[in-house]
Amino acid sequence: MEVIVTSLFVDDQDRALEFYTGMLGFVIKQDEPVGEYRWIALVSPEDQEGTELLLEPNDHPASREYQERIYSEGIPATMFGVADIRGEFERLKEKGVRFSMEPTPAGEMTIAVLDDTCGNLIQLIEQ
Repeated sequence: MEVIVTSLFVDDQDRALEFYTGMLGFVIKQDEPVGEYRWIALVSPEDQEGTELLLEPNDHPASREYQERIYSEGIPATMFGVADIRGEFERLKEKGVRFSMEPTPAGEMTIAVLDDTCGNLIQLIEQ
């Protein structure tokens, strides 16, 4: 068994697509209409057959409440691995990405947390 898709609730699919591709560098694998929304699946450019990140609308009250509550508590919605967290932090900061936590040692790893502008905090980790 393997993880093939993981969902991330977003409050605006268009803005999320722009952020995750334009700022973070993910690649579109699928972008298909599904009713009033879209099935937007992104992948890492380094592993285009790997796990897909689904930008899912938070239209349901339960998903909206979940997203708002973890955001307000400062809890990241998901985690992305990077090879050079300090370099990635500087690159993204120069592009205007807002961080709620700068690179911080945490045991054997270093973590940072960014705001995706779509209702989520995203943790970056360098192991």
